[in-house]
Amino acid sequence: MTPKVAQNKTVETDASVRVFLETVQHPARRADAETLVELMTEVTGVQPKMWGDAIIGFGRNHYKYASGREGDQPAVAFSPRKANLAIYSLSHTEASRQMLQRLGKHKTGVACLYVNRLEQVDLEVLKELIKESFDLYHEA
Repeated sequence: MTPKVAQNKTVETDASVRVFLETVQHPARRADAETLVELMTEVTGVQPKMWGDAIIGFGRNHYKYASGREGDQPAVAFSPRKANLAIYSLSHTEASRQMLQRLGKHKTGVACLYVNRLEQVDLEVLKELIKESFDLYHEA
């Protein structure tokens, strides 16, 4: 009997990015999210898509783990959370570690970057980080 592999719950949807952004209640967080959509669209050259209920993604990356689990995820993405902006698919290269030192106020997780407000970071450095991650993970 073949073991059942769990399905990825965060999948690309046909939901409207614009409509989702209108639901972000805090005006400053909504403005930052709109800025990130523009910035990521410029850097990646692809249009944003909703992934799940609250993630705005750019491009696509197919992954496969040794366990057999596989699926698709955005190459780069973000979510305007209540507490911060969570930017997903951060690469772990030496170049990205050096960029993070120049970024400004932020926190990092396993593959995430957390920013309270975009005004607290250098947007040019953020563009560099996004481009590096997108180039690394995006499947044309």
